[in-house]
Amino acid sequence: MIKLSPYDPVELLDSEEMIEEYLLAVCEDGTASEIARALGDIARARGIADLARKTGLTRQTLYKALSGEGNPELATIAKVAEALGFRLSFVRTSKDHQDAA
Repeated sequence: MIKLSPYDPVELLDSEEMIEEYLLAVCEDGTASEIARALGDIARARGIADLARKTGLTRQTLYKALSGEGNPELATIAKVAEALGFRLSFVRTSKDHQDAA
């Protein structure tokens, strides 16, 4: 019988290049909860205690916000992204949205 174990992307986030590619791929077409979870994976790969120190948020708050189960505020996501060395940006998806409103 084949024994399967749960997939944990943190095991593969062993370089800055892998971390960046992982986050870019999730942001490309992921949901808000998937993006939060990806930030959580990166935080676990780098050390959640260090992230807590940098953001001023407790480890428990970070685990909850970045679990993919919660609904973190945009300010929390922006603070976490910055502490991890990333920033949020917005890119137009198509010209059709340009003339709306």
